[in-house]
Amino acid sequence: MIRQATAADADQLFALVEQLGHALEPDRTGFERVLAGYLAGEEPSVVLLVAEEGDRVVGYAIVTIAPLLSTSGPAAQLQEIVVDRGIRGSDLGTQLVRAVEEECVRRGVRQLTVASRRAGGFYDRLGYHENAEYMRRFFD
Repeated sequence: MIRQATAADADQLFALVEQLGHALEPDRTGFERVLAGYLAGEEPSVVLLVAEEGDRVVGYAIVTIAPLLSTSGPAAQLQEIVVDRGIRGSDLGTQLVRAVEEECVRRGVRQLTVASRRAGGFYDRLGYHENAEYMRRFFD
């Protein structure tokens, strides 16, 4: 089942964040502050979906939505997606992406982009095509 995240998901979401393998060390205090903002609606342009099996959160996806001049309307960026390493390859990632796409359509989004450097083949199979290289810079 895929649904909107709730405050009760915090511990399981943080455990998934720790599996991402990212450049910045996960910080529980910062995580809780950001999650609370999402759930309070302080960030209306953020969608946080979780994938649940039984009573366990086994994946999530975060999407940001903003109007762009180039799309003449809202565009979305899939910022994070993770499936618990114990069940990767089970089609759950595809289900999360499809749920994100449905939410984008519901919100009138005209374009959804993803950073796919490490997962290009996955997105190719879902009908995405390469458009640009993803660059980033960290600030203290």
